[in-house]
Parts: sequence; C-alpha cells; structure tokens
Amino acid sequence: MREQTTISDVPPFDEPVFDNRVAFAEELIDIAHRDERIVAVCNDSVGSSNLVKFRAEFPDRVINVGIAEQNMVGVGAGLAARGLIPFVCGASPFLTGRALEQIKADIAYSQHNVILCGMSPGMAYGELGPTHHSVEDLSWLRALPGLDIVVPADAEQTRLAVRQAASHPRPTFIRVGRFKVPDVTHGAAKLVRGRFSTVRDGDDVTVIATGTMVSRALQAADVLAAAGVSVRVLDAAYIAPLDIEAITAAAGATRGIVTAEEASVSGGLGAAVASVVAQLPAPARAPMRILGVNEFAPTGSTAYLLDHFGLNVDGIVTAVKELLTE
Repeated sequence: MREQTTISDVPPFDEPVFDNRVAFAEELIDIAHRDERIVAVCNDSVGSSNLVKFRAEFPDRVINVGIAEQNMVGVGAGLAARGLIPFVCGASPFLTGRALEQIKADIAYSQHNVILCGMSPGMAYGELGPTHHSVEDLSWLRALPGLDIVVPADAEQTRLAVRQAASHPRPTFIRVGRFKVPDVTHGAAKLVRGRFSTVRDGDDVTVIATGTMVSRALQAADVLAAAGVSVRVLDAAYIAPLDIEAITAAAGATRGIVTAEEASVSGGLGAAVASVVAQLPAPARAPMRILGVNEFAPTGSTAYLLDHFGLNVDGIVTAVKELLTE
C-alpha cells in the first residue's frame, strides 16, 4: 500500500494556509460532473492523491493500477487515445522517476492528451527522505519536448491549472503541492500558458519563484522593502513553455535575478532562467543567484529541509543583497 503520510510543519505565515491537493480534488470533482470524459488513474494512491471523494462520486471513473507506475502512464495514454481526459495521479517521485520512459514515449513523443499529476512534490514527504522526495522532476521533465509543466503557487491557481488542463487537454504535468501555503493571488489568480505572472512590481532585483517559494518570495520582498530595496516577484507557474519574454525584461530592467524553487538546481527553474540570461547581449546579461536543492537531503520535516537549503525568507533576502553588492 502507498497511503503514506508524514509530519510537515506548518510554515510561519500569519494568514491561513492550504493544502493544494484539496483544491485539486474539489476542482476535479466539479469538472467531472460537467464532463463525462474526465477519469482518474492512480497507483494505489487513492488517499494520498486525494481521490477518495472522487471515487465515491464516480466509482466507475477511477482506475487503480496498483504499484505499477509504468503501466499507469500507459493506461492513461490508452484512455486519451480513445477520447477520454485522464488525470494520472501519483506521488511525484514515483510517477516521474519510475515511469519516465513511458512519459517520454507514450505522452510527450506521442502527444497523447494526458494530465500527469505529481502529488506531494519537492520535499513534502519530509522525514521519509530522498527516496520519497521529488526534487528532480522539473529537471528531467524539462528535457522532454512537447510536455507542459505547471507548478501552481496556491489553491486557486491549482484550481485554474486543473480547469485549464480539462478545457484544453494536452500533454501536461501539474505539480500538486502538499506542503501548506497561503493564498498569494488573493482572488486574482492568473494562469496563462507559457507566461509568468507579476505578483509584485519592483525595479531593483527580480525574484522568480515557483510553487511553495512564491509566498516566501513575497515575504522576502516585504523585508527588503523595509530596507529600501524594491523587489519584483514573478510567479513562474509555467516552467514549460518558458516565459522568455519575462526573463529578458527582468534582466534588462533590474540589477539581477534570484530564482527560488523547491527542486534541484541542476536543470530546474534556475537553470532554465540562466540559459536564457546567458544568451542575452552582454549589457543585458544580469547577474543571478539560484536557490534550490543541491544534495540529498538530511532527515527532517519539510519546513526544516526548506530552511536547511536556504529556501526561506532569509535565504532570499541574503541572495538579493549579495546581487546588489556586485
């Protein structure tokens, strides 16, 4: 069985925080009532993928393949080939790691309209350790042409991601967070394919954050504002397609770029942004700091691990200050 849980500290926010998997499940049920093509496929993860209520309402539209991730992705591709819209759900390390060949061949290359839902990504499984952490998913999925990669920052953006995937199905990976985060879009969530959204304007330094790190980037911007530093915060909900225009504009309009992601620094958001910046003409080539995971994690809760890797307010503030001294 894979109905595992872990202890995750609640981040120190003043406002309420939410598990994005709840928003995912509620939205999936809502659209399934209106579209009979919606089906869910999972790998013995009905509970951890938050599909319990979906199964109760649509028992004939849940396919549990057991602990067989390669088969799960293949089943999803077959369902899509027959005109259904499958949401293939599983813990992100197992969905993306074990079934990478099938994701490459059956989804990205074959262009089957499957929505892959990586549940509890990053270090959300805390004390279960690196075998259950999914910090490499962005890196290896970015290497696949034709696969959209979406990393919602809060509950409302998660709802938008599910709705968008159902309305315009295409090969897509949605990183559905488990670690609780606050509302950062405040009723004005945006999700435009291939575009970052500006959640705070500024002209000194740009912070490009994704997923769990967007709320922390906004907190860091508040701290820096008190010190007279104006920070632009971009929400990189879409990692692929990449918003080259927003990156280029940030490099030209601010003195440097900091990226922050609950993912590996090798090949993730930071690497994607750096590849764009490195190809700009010399005057526009902004200095950068890339915050992320650079080693196998020690044992600890999710909150502890984020602190360990400097994926917190202090880490972002320090990175911005370093850029301003160059």
